[in-house]
Amino acid sequence: MAVNQTCKGCSADVWVTEAQIQKLLAGMEGKGFSFVSETVYQTRLAVCRTCPSLVYGTTCSHCGCLVEVSGKLAGKKCPHPAGSKWEKAEQASASAKS
Repeated sequence: MAVNQTCKGCSADVWVTEAQIQKLLAGMEGKGFSFVSETVYQTRLAVCRTCPSLVYGTTCSHCGCLVEVSGKLAGKKCPHPAGSKWEKAEQASASAKS
């Protein structure tokens, strides 16, 4: 029996495909999670995609969360040490609409 003796943190497992992310999101449907609106979700993803703390194209280096998943959850907040970038973007978006 082969045993994986590589460090998980150093393996290719940190790379998550779009299909895996979509499977995670689909698995969350109907399980009691509260999600943000599509507009808020897209705003959050846009912020994350321009953030220098995004690693591997999917993961926040501050919390280790997949941004496509955490950005969808209503109870999550951007963990940036300088303050929530999501909150700033959402406030700017709301101000632009009013």
